[in-house]
Amino acid sequence: MKKYPWTTITIEGHTDNVGRDAYNIKLSRKRAKSVKRVLVNTFDIDMGRIETIGYGPKKPIADNSNAAGRQKNRRIQAVIETITKD
Repeated sequence: MKKYPWTTITIEGHTDNVGRDAYNIKLSRKRAKSVKRVLVNTFDIDMGRIETIGYGPKKPIADNSNAAGRQKNRRIQAVIETITKD
């Protein structure tokens, strides 16, 4: 991100479906904000270039009916947007 200063990133937090939705949304937001803190504090990336979203259990990538699936759903995803210059 330092090499391409016009690049922005959205950090998405996700959880499994165990527990209440409200708790999982809060937890997923905390996960995303934690990654943002590392990017800002460790790598000196401008915080205005980083958005965070907590989806909770709303966007699973695996089956929540088993432990392996729930583990895969507890994750962070980064969506990076940039402009290429010809």
